[in-house]
Amino acid sequence: MKTALDDLAFFGGPAAFPRPLQVGRPNHIDRQKLFERLGRALDNQWLSNGGPLVQEFEQRVAELAGVRHAVATCNATVGFQLLMHAAGLAGEVIMPSMTFVATPHAVRWLGLTPVFADIDPDTGNLDPECAAGAVTPRTSALLGVHLWGRPCAADALRKVADTHGLPLFFDAAHAVGCSVDGRPLGSLGDAEVFSFHATKLVNAFEGGAVVTDDAELAGRVRALHNFGAGLAGGSPAGGTNAKMSEAAAAMGLTSLEALPAVMAHNRRNHATYRTELKDVPGVLVAEHDKHGLNNHQYLIVEIDEEITGFTRDLLRDVLLAERVGTRAYFSPGCHQLEPYRRLRHAPLPHTEHLARRVLALPTGTAVADEDIRRICEVVRLCAARGHELTARHQAMAPASASPPPQPASRPRPQPRP
Repeated sequence: MKTALDDLAFFGGPAAFPRPLQVGRPNHIDRQKLFERLGRALDNQWLSNGGPLVQEFEQRVAELAGVRHAVATCNATVGFQLLMHAAGLAGEVIMPSMTFVATPHAVRWLGLTPVFADIDPDTGNLDPECAAGAVTPRTSALLGVHLWGRPCAADALRKVADTHGLPLFFDAAHAVGCSVDGRPLGSLGDAEVFSFHATKLVNAFEGGAVVTDDAELAGRVRALHNFGAGLAGGSPAGGTNAKMSEAAAAMGLTSLEALPAVMAHNRRNHATYRTELKDVPGVLVAEHDKHGLNNHQYLIVEIDEEITGFTRDLLRDVLLAERVGTRAYFSPGCHQLEPYRRLRHAPLPHTEHLARRVLALPTGTAVADEDIRRICEVVRLCAARGHELTARHQAMAPASASPPPQPASRPRPQPRP
């Protein structure tokens, strides 16, 4: 039990957890099925180049997304680059800044310019009116992000895109298994890109997929991901090698089979967090399902420091001392990071407000109810003694002093959200 500030590991007490908890730890799968699939690939001696496991994975992903075509790729970032090259984009791409930096990086890598527009403060997603206000003669596409699996305002964004003759794409990295009004995310834009990174709800060790109902666009993406082979008229870029391996597809298929159970577990975790923190002033557990069916991959809390008396970053440090690894998804906004902070952009007040508050807490099949209760016990203690916590921290850690001692075993950072 932690009932006083001296009980916190941040101030020298024992850590709440003997082993680190992390955001983004891979979910449990049926290892026997994975090994069976890997054995099949080895027996077939077909390990890459669109083997039967990749073909099956693409079919399953397309069905889940409610579209006719899926092209599996080695990762989602390259999937975006293939999509934008296949679409012939040039100039500027409008997107939110409240996203992982891979989204603008993929745009910039192709020589395009990301243009950041503000978000809807309710959903955290690209605001259609702000997107419309950012359109210029150089704009070549709108790129929304289904933040934390929350669906973008696709119909409103479609009107903006159609008004200006622009394609509408979505970053669906967080959104596998999510839907809105019976429409699966993956089917809302001209094309969307899933991520199957190791930290995702469905993982292929590392992987991605471009999903679309546009057969011609899918064909160009498929050709470009295999050195441009079979692309009519060729490609100025010559194509690249972005294929998914059979081993990755084996993991992806096995992870897809676990998806219903993982989503159910995450939904229970979310309910436990909400119950444990429902009466804590200034700490809001973000509700995802009010925006549509969510996969609950992310457990997001928002910290209002004016009420709690402590900052999001101080809570993050306190939890880290307890061996609870958290992530500030996504803070700061991409427009405040290099190389994008040097770009001119419209004011983004809603983005900056949300980015200051958000913190992702551990969830997934590696996290049990008792783990959540112990995490929330620490959060409740911090909230009950918020101003004292801040004052004590400031007194013991002046700018010139070294930070407070931390346990020797810390959660290792994950390479991607």
